[in-house]
Amino acid sequence: MNTPRDLPPRRRTPSLDVAIVGGGMVGAAAALSLARAGFRTALLEAREPAPWNQSDEVDLRVVGLAPSSMALLDEMDVWTSIRKSRSSAYSRMHVWDAESGSAIDFDAASDGRDMLGCIVENNLVQWMLWHALEAAGVQRLCPAEVRGFEAIDDRIEIERMDGQTLAASLLVAADGAGSPLRKLAGIGTRGRDYAQRAVVAHVATERPHESTAWQRFLTTGPLALLPLADGRSSLVWSLPDAEARRVLALDERAFIDQLGVASDYRLGRIVATTPRAAFPLKLQLAENYQADRMVLLGDAAHAVHPLAGQGVNLGLRDVAELRDTLVAARDAGRDIGAAHVLRRYARRRRSADTLDALGFDALARIYAWQSPSLVAARGLGVRLLDRIDPLKRRIAEHAAGI
Repeated sequence: MNTPRDLPPRRRTPSLDVAIVGGGMVGAAAALSLARAGFRTALLEAREPAPWNQSDEVDLRVVGLAPSSMALLDEMDVWTSIRKSRSSAYSRMHVWDAESGSAIDFDAASDGRDMLGCIVENNLVQWMLWHALEAAGVQRLCPAEVRGFEAIDDRIEIERMDGQTLAASLLVAADGAGSPLRKLAGIGTRGRDYAQRAVVAHVATERPHESTAWQRFLTTGPLALLPLADGRSSLVWSLPDAEARRVLALDERAFIDQLGVASDYRLGRIVATTPRAAFPLKLQLAENYQADRMVLLGDAAHAVHPLAGQGVNLGLRDVAELRDTLVAARDAGRDIGAAHVLRRYARRRRSADTLDALGFDALARIYAWQSPSLVAARGLGVRLLDRIDPLKRRIAEHAAGI
């Protein structure tokens, strides 16, 4: 048992099909999706999410939702509310290299689609999911933290910090990149620290963003300007740790001037900015996605570089795969927490997530090349790729989750 021996007496609650720990976007989406599929579900979260209000400033943390993610949210009847509250669809993406001058464009219209994705605030998505849980029959336990757990025959017993115990067929760890549950299960991770931080802010620019996601690769890391619904752009500027600290310490005028140069003035001058924040970047992959009657989901399983904007989308694809796996097992009369059932989910998602994560990592490494010959080779490769429409289409479809 992954708990101290001197615990207080347990007070059992009614058995559950699935207990999910972590109420972020991915954990809340998993709880809602599984409940709507007919599973008795509980969601344990340490803190209720902060309320989202239309009158509030746009949250600095935004996500570029892929069409597959929007479709999943629509299946759960929350996408319409999210889209109408505050979202910004983008139909084009322009990526260019500061060193070689090469560029590549993706356009939804060329593939017969309306959009490539949609920029939405993290806390808006989480808030809408959280408030859809009760109506779907999800048992929300908040505040609640897990002390330990033990798989026993046909169930897993979950010990809360307050001494209460839940019994479920399956435990889902969606408790973030530092996942305490993953550590309690003895699952290790591999990856690397990029020694970088992503500096984020919202900026107003001289020219409109044209419903386009702009991304420039600099030797220090990628800089992205993502279109917001109010006409501003969300900045995600990846920089080495020391450079990020220097940029955060700049006064507003100096920051605006340096950002204008770094963005190649693609949208003209930067005319205004919000306060800045930053978060560390790392590549982290769990060595296994399952343990006895337990699976990992979202950042607990994988953390990736933000250059492709796919972190949350990978997590929501985990959700869809887990739901489909559990529904198929239930319909076939199988135990949803059995090792062979969970192995199917773990194999599929770990394989897909690893390929994506290593692909993003390779892209970051390639764009870090500074040797003139390698820069020239990179530029030639990008120019060739931009002319091969079937390959570009395949890349766009993969990013969209098609």
